[in-house]
Amino acid sequence: MTTFTLSLAEFARAAPEQARAVVRKVATDVLTKTVLRSPVDTGRFRANWATSFGAPSYRVTSDTDASGQIAITRGARTISRAYGDYPIYITNSLPYALPLEYGYSKQAPAGMVRITVAEFQTFVDNAVRTTKAAK
Repeated sequence: MTTFTLSLAEFARAAPEQARAVVRKVATDVLTKTVLRSPVDTGRFRANWATSFGAPSYRVTSDTDASGQIAITRGARTISRAYGDYPIYITNSLPYALPLEYGYSKQAPAGMVRITVAEFQTFVDNAVRTTKAAK
C-alpha cells in the first residue's frame, strides 16, 4: 500500500492537473459502477448513494431513483469539484446497506462495493490512459 501511495504522490507532484483529472475519473467510475450494481426494489437504496469530501455523508432521503441516474449525476457534480486535497467518500447510510453488501439481495449476492473495489486498478489504468490521450 505504501508504494501505491508514494506513486500517486509522485504523479500528483509531476502533473497536478492530470492527477486531479485521474482522481475525478476514477471516483466517477467507482460511483457509477457501485450505484448501477445496487439492487432495486423501490429505488430508495440507489437514491441514497451520497458523495462528499473530507468526511463521509450520513444523509438519508426517502427519495427514489430506480435507474440510479440521479445519484450518479449528483455525485459526479460533487466529484467534478474535487481538487485532490481531501478524500472523496461514496456512502450509503441506509440501515440495510451492509446486509445488501453482504448478500441479502438476490440481485446483488456478491455485493456492490466489494466487486467495484476489486476493479479499482482497472479504473485507475483506464483513467490514466484516457487522461494522457486527452492531453
